Amino acid sequence: MPKLADHGQRRAHIIDALLRTAADTGLHAVTMRSVALEAGVSVRLVQYYFDTKEQLLLAALERLAQRMGERVRARVGLAGPAPGAREVIEAVLVEAVPTDEESRTFHLVYTEYAVLSVTDPALGGQAFLAAPGEMEQFLAGRLAAAREAGDTDPRLDPGQEAVVLLALSAGLGLSVLLGQRTADDATAVLHYHLARLFPPGPARGPAAAGP
Repeated sequence: MPKLADHGQRRAHIIDALLRTAADTGLHAVTMRSVALEAGVSVRLVQYYFDTKEQLLLAALERLAQRMGERVRARVGLAGPAPGAREVIEAVLVEAVPTDEESRTFHLVYTEYAVLSVTDPALGGQAFLAAPGEMEQFLAGRLAAAREAGDTDPRLDPGQEAVVLLALSAGLGLSVLLGQRTADDATAVLHYHLARLFPPGPARGPAAAGP
């Protein structure tokens, strides 16, 4: 019997080809033909799975988000079976720094998606726009729990600090892509800021001070 096609595997193969092409030439230069060439398949096969370039781009964006989540969960897992708020937050923020080829591709292409979505309504879908807000809520929840447990300054505003942390990590990630600093330097800045948020011992602040 002839071997049945694994459609999920073929789709993933084509999507990965798009990500490699975008990392090499820029997302704006990606075409169905260039993706087919990189994947080693025909343009017709690419079009069989993705009717339009926009569909292919959105599928690749979903793949990026999925892979990012997998990497964050793996990093959190290294902290043990019951990681604290700092370990979870650190895992999320460090993944915003391109530290290897895969994460460099992720951040480079994701940044290009963000820029293109400003002028391309097809890329400005709800999933893309909602992701930063969801991450803010996640970090704010962790910070609120840490404040309640006395692990950080009681004056801390979880919502505002979540915005600061995401802006900091995004800016550092971009600076690494641009060659302005190394991944190690960017990670050191994140660790420095987290050490200020989570000082060793009981959190200090007016609300925590004794008589």
